[in-house]
Amino acid sequence: MKNPIETERLLLREVLFSDVDGMFELDSNPNVHIYLGNKPVTTIEQSAAYIENLQQQYKDFGTGRWAVILKETNEFIGWSGIKFITDEINNHKNFYEIGYRFIEKHWGKGYATEAGKAFIDHAFNEMKVEAVYAFADEGNDNSRKILEKLGLQFVNSFEYEGEMEVWYKIKNPNL
Repeated sequence: MKNPIETERLLLREVLFSDVDGMFELDSNPNVHIYLGNKPVTTIEQSAAYIENLQQQYKDFGTGRWAVILKETNEFIGWSGIKFITDEINNHKNFYEIGYRFIEKHWGKGYATEAGKAFIDHAFNEMKVEAVYAFADEGNDNSRKILEKLGLQFVNSFEYEGEMEVWYKIKNPNL
């Protein structure tokens, strides 16, 4: 297991099976899935399978989505992180993408931005990636604002799985 990353309020670490209850709370909420195809999970087994998939990504690519833990309470509040995408999306394949998803009661508190800044820094300074990409539903203004706060710049709009998406990119300034 990789060393956790600490920010002022957060502990960022690999997702564990002990996070399954928090993951289920996150992904069973229909409000969380408004911009994700409206397909919330309905069983805790689906959340366990998702965690298994995340842990396989760590083994296969050395990176992936990590748990976001609120230091003050030690509670799982969502996930964030750098994922290696092997599928073709917006004419890109084999690229690093930043993402995040938080339990609804933790929205609007700056956690996605705080975690995202730490992961962008990690991607550029530890992983030495050339660029980080992101995409979001075109109508998800809050997610777009977070990406822009992280320094990503809008590139274009595109259709993905029947939805209009926006594509963002940030280049590693050290390379």
